[in-house]
Amino acid sequence: MYQFKRSIDLKKHLELVRKSGKTIGFVPTMGALHNGHLSLIQAAKQNTDVVVCSIFVNPTQFNDPKDYEKYPITIEADIKKLNDVSTDIVFLPAVDDMYPEGLDGNIHYDFGDLETILEGKFRPGHFQGVGRIVHKLLDIVQPSKLFMGQKDLQQCLIVRKLLKIIHSSTELIVCPTEREPDGLAMSSRNVRLSPAARKKATAIYQELNAIKNSFGKGLLFMESAYEAVDHLKAQGFDPEYADILALKDDTLVPLDQPATDDMVVVAAIAAWLDGVRLIDNIIIQGKL
Repeated sequence: MYQFKRSIDLKKHLELVRKSGKTIGFVPTMGALHNGHLSLIQAAKQNTDVVVCSIFVNPTQFNDPKDYEKYPITIEADIKKLNDVSTDIVFLPAVDDMYPEGLDGNIHYDFGDLETILEGKFRPGHFQGVGRIVHKLLDIVQPSKLFMGQKDLQQCLIVRKLLKIIHSSTELIVCPTEREPDGLAMSSRNVRLSPAARKKATAIYQELNAIKNSFGKGLLFMESAYEAVDHLKAQGFDPEYADILALKDDTLVPLDQPATDDMVVVAAIAAWLDGVRLIDNIIIQGKL
């Protein structure tokens, strides 16, 4: 497995890869890797010739500096995991390399209403930071395919919009959420949960399934989401949102009327537990 710390060196190497006619798959991460990340690597290996994984904790997408400081850093373990699944290249850039212009950039991406709901509502500026770093990484790697997980569905849709904004030929592949045996969505943040909170955290997935199971069965179309908030509060969570949304033109729209059969409908939850912010979503109806 090749390791690169400077973008200029990685670009030179990948130029040779492209000249040889090989396709490049790209998995951007912030490290603290788990089986969810590794499933993306495996998907990339199945669909492209050379797989690049980046590990970079991006400061511009953290609206809370304390959250940035607490983000787990496990580089040695991450490299071993990537090597174990035969990753071709790992990119480990420094902040100065990715942001030579400084962190206070003035570029702005028009993501429309998608960045003002759900995560965007509670993490102002987050998706502009995501757009900035993904744009930079795409310029460096120039992959034919980009692999991301459904757990970060809203982020996937933001990146899909970004690809259109920058007229990129890269294809976004959204892979299913990987879960623990008890249903908890795999996340780098899970390691920060206490044992008791880790056990309790499965309630989020349970509430998502309850929303799905009650959908279209006579309840008002948002009633099950309101109930999910109440149930989570009763178990010691601090919910930020529990919503049912429709996917229209790569944008999530809050469902304000009963869904029609041709709609793609998703349920999404974000809640704090034990000082850790957890997010998850499931598809209620249709396919992404």
